[in-house]
Amino acid sequence: MTRLRISDAARFLGVSDDTVRRWVADGRLSQLKDASNRAVVEGSELAALAQSSAGALPDPSGVVSSSRNRFAGLVTDVSIDGVMAQVSMQCGPFRVVSLMSAEACRQLELEPGSLATASVKATMVSIDTVPGS
Repeated sequence: MTRLRISDAARFLGVSDDTVRRWVADGRLSQLKDASNRAVVEGSELAALAQSSAGALPDPSGVVSSSRNRFAGLVTDVSIDGVMAQVSMQCGPFRVVSLMSAEACRQLELEPGSLATASVKATMVSIDTVPGS
C-alpha cells in the first residue's frame, strides 16, 4: 500500500498540513506511522477522499452529453495569431489549453473571464508513476 506523509497528502489535495491533521482528528482519514515514526495516511484513503470531495463547476452550457471528459471553467487567456488561437481555461484545479481556429474563437466570443466548457477527446492517455511510491 502507498502511504503518504501529511505534507505530501496536503500538497496533492491543495490544502494545508493542518487541514489534513484536522481530517485525521475528525476521522475522515486514518493516520499511521511509517518506519521513521512519521505520520502518514493511506494512499487509497486519500484517493477516495479526493474523489468524493472533488467539486466540479456546473456546466454553463446546459448541454446534456454522454461525454464524461467535460471541464467547465473560466477562460483565463486568449492568444490569436493569424489563423490560429490558443485558449487557456482554469477548470477547478486543472488548466486546460485548446488550440483552435481564430475564426472559431471569434465566433464563440472567447475572452478572459468567459464561462466555457472544454470537452477532451484523446486517443491515448499516458500515466507515469514514481518508482517506490
